[in-house]
Amino acid sequence: MRAFRLIFALTTLLLAGQWAAAQPSALASQPQDTKAAFSAQHLRVELLVPGSNLYTGTEGNLAGLYFKLEPGWHIYWENAGDAGEPPSIDWTLPKGVTAGPLQFPAPTRLPVGPLMDYGYESDVLLPFRLHVAPQARPGPAVLDAKVSWLVCSSVCIPGHAELQLTRNVVRGSGPAVAAPTLFRQFLSLLPRPLPAGDKAIFQATATGFRLAVETGQPETQAEFFPADQSVVDNPAPQKLKPTAKGLVLELKKDPNISSNPTHLNGVLELGGGRNYEIAAVPGAVAVPPAAAGISGLALGRIALLAFLGGLLLNLMPCVFPVLFLKGLALVRSGSEERRKLRAHGFVYTAGILVSFWALVAALLGLRAAGQSIGWGFQFQSPVFLLLMAGLLFFLGLSLAGQFEMGLTLTGAGGSLAAKQGYTGSFFTGVLAVVVATPCTAPFMGAAVGYALAQPAAVTFAVFTALALGLAAPYVALTLQPAWTRWLPRPGAWMEVLRQAVSIPIFITVIWLAWVLAQAYGANLLAAMLGSFLLLAVAGWFLGRWPAKRWATAVAVLIVVAAIGLSVAAPAELATAPASSVAAVGQEHWKPWTPGAVSRYQAQGRTVFVDFTASWCLSCQVNERVALDQPAVQQAFVNANVVLLRADWTRRDPAITRALKALGRDGVPAYVLYVPGESQPRLLPEVLTPGIVVDALKNLPRGAGQAGAAADRGSGRAG
Repeated sequence: MRAFRLIFALTTLLLAGQWAAAQPSALASQPQDTKAAFSAQHLRVELLVPGSNLYTGTEGNLAGLYFKLEPGWHIYWENAGDAGEPPSIDWTLPKGVTAGPLQFPAPTRLPVGPLMDYGYESDVLLPFRLHVAPQARPGPAVLDAKVSWLVCSSVCIPGHAELQLTRNVVRGSGPAVAAPTLFRQFLSLLPRPLPAGDKAIFQATATGFRLAVETGQPETQAEFFPADQSVVDNPAPQKLKPTAKGLVLELKKDPNISSNPTHLNGVLELGGGRNYEIAAVPGAVAVPPAAAGISGLALGRIALLAFLGGLLLNLMPCVFPVLFLKGLALVRSGSEERRKLRAHGFVYTAGILVSFWALVAALLGLRAAGQSIGWGFQFQSPVFLLLMAGLLFFLGLSLAGQFEMGLTLTGAGGSLAAKQGYTGSFFTGVLAVVVATPCTAPFMGAAVGYALAQPAAVTFAVFTALALGLAAPYVALTLQPAWTRWLPRPGAWMEVLRQAVSIPIFITVIWLAWVLAQAYGANLLAAMLGSFLLLAVAGWFLGRWPAKRWATAVAVLIVVAAIGLSVAAPAELATAPASSVAAVGQEHWKPWTPGAVSRYQAQGRTVFVDFTASWCLSCQVNERVALDQPAVQQAFVNANVVLLRADWTRRDPAITRALKALGRDGVPAYVLYVPGESQPRLLPEVLTPGIVVDALKNLPRGAGQAGAAADRGSGRAG
């Protein structure tokens, strides 16, 4: 593994050198009169010193190095991880003026293949202090900073710039001036010393380190960023065990560590945006006892919630097309024996149960492998979206009358609509689960979040209850023969009904196309339309020459081509769209980032976060029915609430971690972070304007007014 890392690092440096050699020099493109800001490849860097004076009688004048990065690019923390280099400054300063070291806010984890780096995306301010000696000469002082950095995405590009600005040296302390908004935001993210009374110890094990930290309360969220290289295996998952007074974190050793360290140094990030510098000393760490088994009563309650969620899932827009299909099959079988009707119900239930169990097995497998995933994760795959849309489009063509599906190439997929046998009932249950997962019905979010955090047996039990709730309405109809009397007799009208059923199918296809375009751009949407054209041609062959083997063979080849296009296109055509759910329609919504809540709370602002995704129809309904209503927006303005949207349309590990910290594993989720409250307020998963307005009542009056005034009245200094 170590050899692979070295090869990866050397390859990265070689690529960076070749890229830099092919590009114009950053210094060559800079004017001779150097400035305090410089725009380089994929970022802008600026030297900031608030105010116009530097004072001698202070502990140091506030200053900072600010990086604004293009989307998809990052720079590095002081410990870059498995590869990379942090920014640095080489100073040329007047006599009597010295600069302190750069201070680094807590970073984020940046996975790169099998490796893990630590750094910053979007933007970051690295604060530092400028010290002026009492004997320094008053008057203009030129501050000359030669800045170096490494900015990376799929390739790494080293950058350099010479930044320069002038400030007046003044003897004395100067007036008390509040730090600008930008500085306050990032100063609040700097790791603080561990509070007095708290302690950190670690114990070396055969394969890693057991880090114990006492904070006086149970900690359910923690992440450790090592300050020293080649001590901790950076990509390895960190297993957290809460204790009565803190936590125990299981860390894996770097495979090439030669001896155990005398101190385990680094930054510990806890829930609520708390960041602490720790220097853990060796000591005996008691392993927390395994969590007590869940009581039968508690399991029964959560299973009941899951069952109710499954029942209500039948009412979600995602499932409507499948219910149409099953209703049509039930009408066709209205004259069958009661025993056969019951058998259809049980087979339909079996299809739902098997699908849920397979999906839960995949979730638990990914969890065991250290992946961070959530409910509805398959809708974050462009390949899945393309294939699912193609299946429904082909099915819609058959229902609309272009061809009879029969026993043709789509096999079980075609049986969903055309067959009334047990195979059709089973795979209709499968399809119900597939299209239901992007919705989190009421009662279901808490049950899913709870289940995925429990042992595997409990997880399967809860999801089984959820599956039974989804299957219950149809099963009840088949078990109660008297209710079938209300079903109309088969006749010519059924062909009209069959064609009408294609309408909700095509509506679902339009929705999937919209989801794909929102998340991956117009290029992939064009590929989807191309696959639809191929499927339409295949359907034409099946309808024009029915029951002809050669026509079926041609149709099979065309469908295979459509599938190949759906599988291959995402790797070539997927792009970041110009807009997303987080940016569509409402200018007052800001994009959520891991540190955004902490920054606004540091200003005393109340924050409302909408965890959403374009493939989540429940989310879209809530936004249009409640969140985007003028009365609700006015209530947000009156309460001076910051609105953030966390867009989970494409897989985002940071959003997944934030949802897990809230006890949720899917969207929608709506959260109010109120200043002075240690725990966030969670709103229901189905919103009305009244629910949101009521939640905004009784907020601390005037909360964040100073922060809002600072946002309006202060600009970036420098």
